[in-house]
Amino acid sequence: MKMSTRGRYGLTAMLDIAMYGELSAVSAKDISERQDISVTYLEQLLGKLKRAGLVKGTRGPGGGYQLNKPVNQIRIGDIVRVLEGPIAPVSCVLPSASPKECDKIARCAMRVLWKKLGDKMSEVLDSITLKDLKDEAIALQGKKKVRHNYVFNI
Repeated sequence: MKMSTRGRYGLTAMLDIAMYGELSAVSAKDISERQDISVTYLEQLLGKLKRAGLVKGTRGPGGGYQLNKPVNQIRIGDIVRVLEGPIAPVSCVLPSASPKECDKIARCAMRVLWKKLGDKMSEVLDSITLKDLKDEAIALQGKKKVRHNYVFNI
């Protein structure tokens, strides 16, 4: 599975909100400036995350985005699934896969490998929370003696 910009930028936006949105909403413009991501693209991603219930948005002056759940309850796997779809290295291991897609689906040894790989990917992504990433970002920034200007590698 190769993560697209949708997934990478969406994770970056969620981490930015986790870092800056505890006390007040974070505007897409502020995220855009800190993370060097187009505001238009961010709004699309944040709209998906809002519809999935991971963030809440407030309009008007002082508006923006905040997490809709505690930071320790948002799994990275949940964010990735919203933005990228099911976590699978190949389509034949998706629950919706059928013999129409591949006539070897019932007797394919490679499919067993791909299924195990997909399960492990999900396991890792679901074992890490946004809090874990936030703590890591703070620790890494602390080593550089830089505070309050978190920029994440996208």
